Amino acid sequence: MNHNDRSIVGLVMVAHAMVHTYELSVPILLLIWMAEFGVNEATISLVVSAGFALFGLGALPGGVLVDRFGSGPLITACLLGMGGSFLLLGLAPNLLVVAAALLLWGLAASVYHPSGLALISRGVTERGSAFAYHGMAGNLGIALGPLITSLLLLVYDWRIVVGLLAIPAGAAALYAARVNVDERAAVSADGGKNAESEPISSVSEFVEESRALFVGGFALVLTVAMMSGLYYRGSLTFLPALITEFLGFDGATVTVAGFAFDIARDELSRYVYSGLLMVGVIGQYTGGKLTDRFPVEYGILFGFGALALIALLIVPAASAGVIPFLLIGVALGFTLFLVQPIYQASIAEYSPAEARGLSYGYTYLFVFGVGAIGGVIAGTLLTYFSPMVLFTVLAGFGAIGSTLGFVLIRRSQDV
Repeated sequence: MNHNDRSIVGLVMVAHAMVHTYELSVPILLLIWMAEFGVNEATISLVVSAGFALFGLGALPGGVLVDRFGSGPLITACLLGMGGSFLLLGLAPNLLVVAAALLLWGLAASVYHPSGLALISRGVTERGSAFAYHGMAGNLGIALGPLITSLLLLVYDWRIVVGLLAIPAGAAALYAARVNVDERAAVSADGGKNAESEPISSVSEFVEESRALFVGGFALVLTVAMMSGLYYRGSLTFLPALITEFLGFDGATVTVAGFAFDIARDELSRYVYSGLLMVGVIGQYTGGKLTDRFPVEYGILFGFGALALIALLIVPAASAGVIPFLLIGVALGFTLFLVQPIYQASIAEYSPAEARGLSYGYTYLFVFGVGAIGGVIAGTLLTYFSPMVLFTVLAGFGAIGSTLGFVLIRRSQDV
């Protein structure tokens, strides 16, 4: 990579890690909010899912803004907004202010993915490596966010913890504001071969670009991405609480090097949760490598099929004991992130080059916006039914994704 490539990759890695650090710290805090504000899973899921929904719903207009104002200013604004939202969260006197802070976080975070991905595609000449590093940084944020939050909660009240979490976003925003990169270096280097169309400036142009985007199989792979989002949010939102229930752990005192540590029931679930998410780094890397070696349609077929099977095995594995549950949990963490680079590659293959920027907006609208409904579904099913019902529904999402992979294979063979 040249200097400009490295500068862009460094910027998007920091920002991507920040976005997912905050995103996955919320399920850790969710248990505390339920106890402090006296609400059940159904109520808290509506509060949390509202912010997560805006995280996705803002991606589409965010993609339009990227084309008009560039990625750099929007990434800086994203980081400032996320830091400010967590400062507000630390001051929240009631659940209504918690909801407002999460909505602000969702709005700020929503512009990142179209901004970061557009910056890589336009500015980095070594795009494949850049996307790989970008994905791995996001997964590190996904894994380390819950872990850091859990460790801080051992020492501080949750309000102080979220205030401390706001500091890295502020530092990252200062870094983003000072980084000087050529956002269109890759476009300039190819002599205009991959030049982008003019930014969308009217509703009619937006409709026309969208119509061109949905020609062919794009709608099918977009539905696959939506199934991933529903499964992702439905499985992760209440996973710390479910781990506590499945492990049946009542607390213990552990002695290390002569120092005694009291581990509470909920604390252990947070560490296990963080560990399972850390496995996702390997899954992300593996999925990226598979897209270079096999058609993405087969990756969708088998990857989502595996997610369906894993969902059906989780509750029986938990009943069989701690070791079987941890093994199936590792499989979940690996496969949940394995499919992400696969569907991302399929989006690129099934979208026209002139509408590639807009495709990022639509993708994350469906993954994180529509996908946020998965959290509401999870909270409702856990409140009124059982974990087995929840994971059966999640298996259905996986099965739909796998079936669409089969349909895409048949379409490609008929062409």
